[in-house]
Amino acid sequence: MNKTDLIIIGAGPGGYECALHAAKSGMSVTLFNGDKLGGTCLNEGCIPTKCLCRNSEVISQFKEGEEFGIDDFTFSVDFNKIMERKNNVVETLRGGIDALMKSAKVNVVNAKASFKDSKTVVADGEEYTADNIIIATGSISKSLPIPGHDAEFVMDSTDILSIDHIPESLTIIGGGVIGMEFASIFNGLGSKVTVIEFMKQVLPPFDSDIAKRLKQSLTKKGIKIITSAAAKKIEQNENYEIVVTYETKGKEDCVVSSDLLMAVGRAARVDGLNLEAAGVEYSPRGIVVDDNMQTNVSGIYAIGDVNARMMLAHVATFQGFRALNHIHGKSDEIRFDITPSAVFTVPECGMVGKTEEQCKVEGLEIMVGQSFFRANGKALTMAEPDGLCKLIFRKDNGLLIGAHIMGVEAADLAQQCADMMNGDMTLEKMQQIIFSHPSVSEVIMSALYNVK
Repeated sequence: MNKTDLIIIGAGPGGYECALHAAKSGMSVTLFNGDKLGGTCLNEGCIPTKCLCRNSEVISQFKEGEEFGIDDFTFSVDFNKIMERKNNVVETLRGGIDALMKSAKVNVVNAKASFKDSKTVVADGEEYTADNIIIATGSISKSLPIPGHDAEFVMDSTDILSIDHIPESLTIIGGGVIGMEFASIFNGLGSKVTVIEFMKQVLPPFDSDIAKRLKQSLTKKGIKIITSAAAKKIEQNENYEIVVTYETKGKEDCVVSSDLLMAVGRAARVDGLNLEAAGVEYSPRGIVVDDNMQTNVSGIYAIGDVNARMMLAHVATFQGFRALNHIHGKSDEIRFDITPSAVFTVPECGMVGKTEEQCKVEGLEIMVGQSFFRANGKALTMAEPDGLCKLIFRKDNGLLIGAHIMGVEAADLAQQCADMMNGDMTLEKMQQIIFSHPSVSEVIMSALYNVK
């Protein structure tokens, strides 16, 4: 029997960051790595996707060289080198995590673990025990249960990150974060892209004004976006082209393409954990936890995608910190209601806090300020005039409760707003902050003085 103070099942951002912090606090830690260090985020999600986003962005800028006075400029795209760069970045970061684990003396077991009881897990025939166990197994890609969804030619987000060619044409089922990022990537690389989204807007969690402007912007770039459309079946025709039949406004239509991506969200990874043996409550959505990330079984916690509270890598990390704090009997001031998120399309989108729609549902009286990137000097010098900044304040106390941004550097601007929200900044206080000039962050300043 191998005994440590803490067992963590899963080595993604939630798991490995939690392991590091636990080790630094003096705990002995066993970390089960069921696949590759870094989990989905590093190996099949955030990082490789952002590599491709950057490549696509650079290529798109090359195509617009004339705007910067570059005439008669020609170039070719070597997709193999693009994928090689992606793989090198991933391997470098994975190696860094491995070095951190060794330095912190975390016992990394490269095997999948399952519960024997509430204090014991089994991996490769060996038993491991700890007073506290944290489940951080992440998520897997979901698929629509429609005819043809399981065909070999249907790619998920993991598959497309290993694709060996730039699709001539690409249909994407799903207009959420994953779908829109890949739409932007392959549009920039030269693919003819069509997005089919069931909801009435792309990026359903985002503010509707941002979603509408992003749709307009990407449509101008040549991406066909079909909203309020339900995919009904997937098949191949006699020319080995992929045909997706969809229904919209009571009528059926279809789109034909060389490649297909299914991007309809992710589901908690609970298979194989044998949660029943530990008595842990879970549902098809994920493992049930309280605000300390503890399950119904004392000493067992679940963090990150597997609890399905908010499927973001940085949330997984801080949920791990919350669980550790609870184990140590410490309180914290982590604000999970103030969680920035971003979509790395071109242009970017970033958000934090409540949308205007959520405020209406909750009956909150609000003030809204907007500004446009086309009036921002730095954005214009960068040839990035497309964008909107929307700030939402409570009317009763002036607190900033939402920020929604589309445009260059939107992810960083949303983080800046998150920082101010964590400091309980009011409209009056924010209007007294000096913003550097020229900077894209001045779109925030402009929005502050347009609040109505």
